[in-house]
Amino acid sequence: MRGSSKIERSNGRIYTVRNNRDRFFFPDEWKSFYDNLKASQKPTFETLINTGARIMEIRNIKVNDIDFGRDNIVLRVTKRIVNRPGKDKVGVRKIRVLTISTQFSKYLKKIIREYKLSGEDRLPILSTPAANIAMKKALKKAGVKDWDMFSLHNCRKSIETWLMALNVDNFKVIKHFGHSFAVASKHYVSPDIFSWEDKTMMREIIGDLFAR
Repeated sequence: MRGSSKIERSNGRIYTVRNNRDRFFFPDEWKSFYDNLKASQKPTFETLINTGARIMEIRNIKVNDIDFGRDNIVLRVTKRIVNRPGKDKVGVRKIRVLTISTQFSKYLKKIIREYKLSGEDRLPILSTPAANIAMKKALKKAGVKDWDMFSLHNCRKSIETWLMALNVDNFKVIKHFGHSFAVASKHYVSPDIFSWEDKTMMREIIGDLFAR
């Protein structure tokens, strides 16, 4: 596979490791990819591209974590601390509030109705292996040539790249993604590579996120 290599673990399983984490979707690629997903797979990828969150973060979202009045979502993720010599491993609860578009807010209301979810129920998000398999299959069907270079991380990379291309304030971008400007700018892509049509399509996909 281009941009990847294979490794064999001690259990005999073969894993593919990507050598390039910087690939992002052009908006027309995203639309073609999305159209090739099954209906049950779409909520996962709608949530990934509209939040820029990691899959383990969106898997923990409960209906009660969504504030439809303010159009935001509270992410609650427990991270394990392992570097504690002589002490037990402990979990640290990290909370981050994400702004969402009014369009995605309406989409979530529709999903909650369709799946008959209540306050403590989680959104219908695929497991990480299932989401990766779904992604690869849909990319291949969509005819994306370097489909093997994509992983779920590229959804996060895409929306960050799009927001920067749409001239969203840098502070809002780094606050939204929970990392420093140094990290965001390390893989900065000039907005000049996107056409006016690209930027219009970006807005069709992510709605009025940071545009209000």
